[in-house]
Amino acid sequence: MTKLGLFFAKKSINRSDVSRKTGISKTRLSELANNVNTQLKVKELYLISLAIDEDPGELLKEVCKDLKLPK
Repeated sequence: MTKLGLFFAKKSINRSDVSRKTGISKTRLSELANNVNTQLKVKELYLISLAIDEDPGELLKEVCKDLKLPK
């Protein structure tokens, strides 16, 4: 499961509602939530944050929290 998928699970977010509100297909949301190789687009992150009434910056921090600059 991806960081976005864990976020959805932790907040009990209904993917069907997110799909309906954003226009992002349920299949794409499932890929974003389950496949670690699937790249999340900024546009998708922003639309998802609007649909779930979450600050886009906070959602970005959550899904990218393990990223670090190389030494």
